[in-house]
Amino acid sequence: MVKRLSLGPASVHGLTEPFALSQQMISKHIAVLVRARIVIKTKRGRESVCTLRPEAIKKVSDWAMSYRRFWEESFDKLDVVINQMKEEEITNGNKRGT
Repeated sequence: MVKRLSLGPASVHGLTEPFALSQQMISKHIAVLVRARIVIKTKRGRESVCTLRPEAIKKVSDWAMSYRRFWEESFDKLDVVINQMKEEEITNGNKRGT
């Protein structure tokens, strides 16, 4: 749905079409996106039109990137520790074998 809205505004009915979900389920999903301030929903006559707020997506992306850096650094540190443990195991195994 967000991918579709990245192409431009769409009616609620238009957003329902590609999904095998009821319009009620789509409306609930849209309501969550509106509450999260990712989507703006406006009335145009009888139709409700949804528009993506790109600045909100950027905030989510920036937040996710900060966690990505955290986890990558954590995994790098873990990799160093595991390699040290393997080296110690090899060294200790060689000492026992001699």
